[in-house]
Amino acid sequence: MKISNRKAFYDYQISGRLEAGINLNGGEVKAIKTGHADLTGSFVRIIGSEAYLLNAKIFPYQGGQIEGYDEKRTRKLLLHKKEIISLKSKTEGANLTLVPLSLYTKRNLIKVEIGLGLGKKKYDKKEAKKRRDIERDIEQELTP
Repeated sequence: MKISNRKAFYDYQISGRLEAGINLNGGEVKAIKTGHADLTGSFVRIIGSEAYLLNAKIFPYQGGQIEGYDEKRTRKLLLHKKEIISLKSKTEGANLTLVPLSLYTKRNLIKVEIGLGLGKKKYDKKEAKKRRDIERDIEQELTP
């Protein structure tokens, strides 16, 4: 199952990507495998020498323990120290944001794809939408 953050591609210009593991509970793993998660509005923050995923909603698994469960809790990302240092230097120097792009399974493990994003201005978003509409119209005219 792959859960993607489509809003991230609309709000940010993605320049680099990285794969990271994530620290989850048992019920959260089952919920992600059934597709019950939402990455809209979530982001990655580096605190000290560790990376954390904030504001990602992983809805409670129906067969698990629901009481006392916080679906927006902060989750630790599993990265190598060199990767964290590299990400930290890139985000501080170039005014970039770390954005989760997708959650997916790889060899029975849950992975998060992180992107280095530069925020788009409102006029950039409008221009991209116009370009997509023009390309769609051209595609429709060319196909019989």
